[in-house]
Amino acid sequence: MKLSLAYYGNPILRQKGARVETIDDDFRQFVQDMIETMVAERGMGLAAPQVNRCIALFITHVPSHDEEKDEWIEGPLRIFVNPKILERTEEEWIQDEGCLSLPGIRGDVMRPYGLKIEYMDLEGKMRTETYEGLEARCIMHENDHINGTLYIDRMHPKDRKEIENVLRAIKKKFN
Repeated sequence: MKLSLAYYGNPILRQKGARVETIDDDFRQFVQDMIETMVAERGMGLAAPQVNRCIALFITHVPSHDEEKDEWIEGPLRIFVNPKILERTEEEWIQDEGCLSLPGIRGDVMRPYGLKIEYMDLEGKMRTETYEGLEARCIMHENDHINGTLYIDRMHPKDRKEIENVLRAIKKKFN
């Protein structure tokens, strides 16, 4: 079932997600609903607060670029329960980001190029993995969501100021 999105201005987007204590059939169904929502909205990732549930859960589905064929290839679906970023690389890069909760705007954000993350999978098994590039960026973006942070909070103040009118319009339209 496709879930309703929370948009900029909704207080849930500024709250820290509670730890997931139980992975049961209801939780697995919620994850499936999140997947359906992310796919329907054509997102690369989706955090539980974006669908009005304030828990420490996000999913990603990041494509990769085949340089030889110059085409994007569908990436794996990943589910992160109670994630904790353990390390970030010193190397950083700027790229524009967008967000399903902030429709119609994009902005440049500086983030580490890679990370190491610990999380629980859907079977309740703890995992520790490293990611780089676009996949790491998406994970950091979604992890921010479960901590009440939006990518616009990480934009240069001058760039953020330029989108204030659009942010007010989103708030007015959706809340």
